[in-house]
Amino acid sequence: MTKIKIGVIGAGSIAGLHLQSYQKNSDAELYAISDANADRAREKAEKYGIPHVYEDYHELLADLEIIAVSICTWNNSHAEIAIKALRAGKHVLVEKPLSRTVAEAEQIQAAVRETGNILQVGFVRRYDTNAQLIRRFIDNGELGDIYYAKASCLRRLGNPGGWFADVNRSGGGPLIDIGVHVIDLCWYLMGRPKVVSVSGNTYKKLGNRANVQNLSFYKAADYDASYNSVEDMANALIRFENGASLAVDVSFTLHAKQDELTVKLFGDKGGAEIEPSLMLVSEKYDTIVNLLPQIDRPSFNANAAFQNEIDHFISCCQSGSTPISPVEDGLEIMKMLCGVYESAEKGCEIRF
Repeated sequence: MTKIKIGVIGAGSIAGLHLQSYQKNSDAELYAISDANADRAREKAEKYGIPHVYEDYHELLADLEIIAVSICTWNNSHAEIAIKALRAGKHVLVEKPLSRTVAEAEQIQAAVRETGNILQVGFVRRYDTNAQLIRRFIDNGELGDIYYAKASCLRRLGNPGGWFADVNRSGGGPLIDIGVHVIDLCWYLMGRPKVVSVSGNTYKKLGNRANVQNLSFYKAADYDASYNSVEDMANALIRFENGASLAVDVSFTLHAKQDELTVKLFGDKGGAEIEPSLMLVSEKYDTIVNLLPQIDRPSFNANAAFQNEIDHFISCCQSGSTPISPVEDGLEIMKMLCGVYESAEKGCEIRF
């Protein structure tokens, strides 16, 4: 079978995880890369042996050799590039979030339906081995009816600054950047019920805490401690049409003792924890039992999950199959994210 020639748009830090995963897939060929920062694109091209380098992504999309693209750019460009890529005949893997607004997500969905090309949203947590393991337990009824989920992704110090802290480019702060991961993971494992209402709060109390010493954190390439227009922290209660609910809180910075990452699901027959490590809770012979699956990696592994995500994308490009994170799911997640921001701004519950 002919290899799928890949173009990667955007050569920032997240692109590295895409590039290394494509490089390890025997059915993919890294063919082109583009970035407005030509030096950065050339650096990645040299590292991964990519023959074609473009400063303008339009030139990459015009290359008829390219079958599929990864979009690894700022959030505010996802919609525009995805739509143009689809209309240029390319299959598309777009990093999360799908867009900045619900309207943009709807436009992308329309382009997918118009062109018939594949679009996979980069909800990488779905592709983690542990998430798929829990999914098998759920599909076989071990948790029963999942009626509640709770997720926290709290950083005490971790505002990346740069474009992440610029609401015009990012669309928001920790909710849309890291919260999207845990919200999507819960929603996916709950069976993707339709959202009916969102009640949320956002807070801008601590800025980026650039004054804090002795603790390191990831900083964007364009980090600027003097600028921050996104929330520090957000929380929400999301309700679904089947009566289930999801509670979530996320932060870039918070006066917390330590960082926290938890993802928990509760059903009428059992429960599960995916983070910080995998565990199942059940009831046997009138006794509550905690079950620990015997696995190599009890917690999330980014490199392995990205490899699974890229492998799945290549497989879908070859077979024409719908990915497990299709555009429709990207749109539904955008309703939740934007609903939280709207609820916080208006001080009321948002209904769909």
